[in-house]
This record gives sequence, C-alpha cells and structure tokens, in this order.
Amino acid sequence: MSSTSRQSTYRETMPSQRLPNWLARSIGNASDIENVQNLVKGLSLHTICEEGRCPNRGECYSSGTASFLLGGKICTRSCAFCQVEKGAPPSKPDPLEALHLAEAVERLKLRYVVLTSVARDDLADQGASLFTKAISAIRDKNPLVEIELLVPDFWGGSSDIKIACGLQKERLELVLKSAPVCLNHNLETVERLQGIVRRGATYKRSLQLLRLSRELAPEIPTKSGIMLGLGETHQEVVDTLRSLRGVDCQRVTIGQYLRPSLSHMPVERYWTPEEFDEFGRIAMELGFTKVSSGPLVRSSYHADDC
Repeated sequence: MSSTSRQSTYRETMPSQRLPNWLARSIGNASDIENVQNLVKGLSLHTICEEGRCPNRGECYSSGTASFLLGGKICTRSCAFCQVEKGAPPSKPDPLEALHLAEAVERLKLRYVVLTSVARDDLADQGASLFTKAISAIRDKNPLVEIELLVPDFWGGSSDIKIACGLQKERLELVLKSAPVCLNHNLETVERLQGIVRRGATYKRSLQLLRLSRELAPEIPTKSGIMLGLGETHQEVVDTLRSLRGVDCQRVTIGQYLRPSLSHMPVERYWTPEEFDEFGRIAMELGFTKVSSGPLVRSSYHADDC
C-alpha cells in the first residue's frame, strides 16, 4: 500500500470516541521545559521525547531528564506508529554527537541516562558504535552515571540469514561490552501485528536479540515494551508477555498507543487503567522482576524505576 493510500485509509478509520480522561497529560513547568529544550538544541542533539512526541515530555523535562536519540533525527525505517522522521539520513553521523551528549548529561546533572537511536540501516554496524562512543564520552566525564540502552535490532547488511544473525550478534556484543545497566529492545506489539506496525522488523529477530543479550551478558538485565490499542486481543498481550519471559526478559513496560498524526495508524481501542493493572499483575506472575503498566507508560518513562 502506498503512503498516500495508507493516509487515506487511516483517516477513514479514525475512532469516533474522545480521548479518555485518564490520558490527561502533565504539562510540567514551562521554564524547566524551556531549559532542557534550549540545551538540547544548542548542542545539536535530539531526544526521543521531542522527535517521538512523547506525552510525558513535559513531566520529564520538569524533573531535568531526557532520553537522548543518537544518529540524528531521521530513521531509515518507516514504522506505522512512530512520529520520528523517516527517510535517508546524512551519510555520516555527527562526529561531535558523543561529546555534546556528555556535556548535556553533565550540565543537567543526570545520574541515570537513557540512550536510544533511530534505525541506521545505512551504516555498516547498524549504529552500534553510536552507543559505544556515547557511553565512553559520558563516562569520561562521570563514571558513576548509570546508562540504559534502548537499541534497534541491529539487523541488516546481508540477505544470508546465517550471516545476518552473526552480524547481529557481533553488533550486540560490542554494545554489551560497554556494560549498560539495562539493555532494552521493544517488541512494540503482538506477533500478528508486527508486519503492519513495525516495518523492517520482526517478532523473531527481536526475541532473538533479547535472548542473545542474556546469553552474552547474563549480568545485564533485559527489558522490552509493548503498546496497546493497535487491534490486539487480551490473549495476544498475555502470549507476548510469555514470549518475552521465554527468552528470559526481566523487565517490561506496557502503555497505550496514542496516534501522533492522521498519517499514522489509528487507535483501535483505549484500554482502561484497570486493564493495565491486570496486565501488570499477569506480568509479575509470569516472573518479570520489574513491571510498569499504565496508559501513559513509555519504555523510557521513569526508567530508573523500571
């Protein structure tokens, strides 16, 4: 389906219901928000908070935190739920990105940092070195800063499955040697909806990355996140949680999908806070050590607690 056709279909299928009152967003303190935004912009950095239009960015900025986006602001993949700009990024990432990031972390006096990235399928290492350079620069200034990584699937570079699997393992191993406090990779949705929601990614590859992480660095906890409201059923959500536990994923976040624009997938259902509580209980019963489940939960929201 073409981009124009998708947009037309999405507009026609917009839910008629209003946004539920439990999805009211915290605005945050305007001066604190402006301070973080000016710092990030002044250092030519990007955050997933802004590029992904996170509903919690006001609250997070007011507390002096942000989740930094590596590799620029243009993603080589075109996921149907994500607000991040899609297209062809600059051929070379900003060589000063890691140094500027370390400066931002120091000036914001952060003790816990989340680093994520756009997908960079155009790069030989799929962007793995973006993470290692950023971690090194941050620790050069303050080795006590705890760093959580939210990584892409590091898949690409060969049509041969065995070679591609080997490359994924090499890239993941490189990142894990930097010793993050947590390795996060999101499944985003249930298996049936992967092809529609996550173009370029697959359920199997993502589970494989999480499994490999546990094998390569069992001392580093793994984490994943899913969105509800894309058309999944209750049983499919439970099955997804079981799949994650099947690869020994220890932490999980569960939140409500909110449509960023008319060109993105529509919301099929707004799950209630009580239903999120139920999924949280199920996740704990399945053996997750940390669970955050609620309508406004995002994978990096209060990351130091989950």
